[in-house]
Amino acid sequence: MKTAIISGASRGIGRAIAISLAKEGYSVVINYLNSQNDAQALCDRINSDGGKSIAFKADMANPDQIKELVDFTVKNFSSIDLLVANAGVGYSSLLTDHSDDAIKRIIDVNLIGTISLCREVAKIMLSQKSGNIITVSSMWGQVGGSCESVYSAAKGGIIAFTKAIAKEFSLSGIRANCIAPGFIDTDMNNNLSQDDKLSLVADIPLLRAGAPQDVADAAVWLASEKSSYVTGQVISVNGGLII
Repeated sequence: MKTAIISGASRGIGRAIAISLAKEGYSVVINYLNSQNDAQALCDRINSDGGKSIAFKADMANPDQIKELVDFTVKNFSSIDLLVANAGVGYSSLLTDHSDDAIKRIIDVNLIGTISLCREVAKIMLSQKSGNIITVSSMWGQVGGSCESVYSAAKGGIIAFTKAIAKEFSLSGIRANCIAPGFIDTDMNNNLSQDDKLSLVADIPLLRAGAPQDVADAAVWLASEKSSYVTGQVISVNGGLII
């Protein structure tokens, strides 16, 4: 049985990815930070459905906790076959209203956390001579978003980072790709009013908000042998909002 780590997996996109990968036969390590009850409920669901899952708390802004997550996974499952670096935080505001702490947190979790997690997992994958890395960016990492400047910078960095490690690790049998979701109906968008959501949907060519499962389906494909000749790519799951 293959093993996958999914960071930020207790809710939303990460949760959908964890459930989908478990159905594909992966043992999944559910990383969470604050939502312990949600993470445990997710594990219970996966395990009751015949899958195998364990939850582990780690802050993606803390390198020591990231190392503990990776060590925990190897101790319990021996190998790491897939990483989905999904954890992220958002903050919508004018740049001039961003505090130093907010800027640091956005960069530390979204960008540095992704880099650190990939680095630690890559040490295992390189020794295995095999592995698959999927990072999660955003459409704002592709084109930039007004009042999302720091978030856009972090997510854009993830795209460049993923392309770079795809080149760096390819000769060792490791693929790396990035998913860039558009407007996905998750808790991260709870700050938007219903009118704001309707306005966004009106601009989407497919005329609906994305669901977490839409992203999960892309992740399952990238995790499978059906995408074995795909690396260094950005898969845009955005309903045609950005083409």
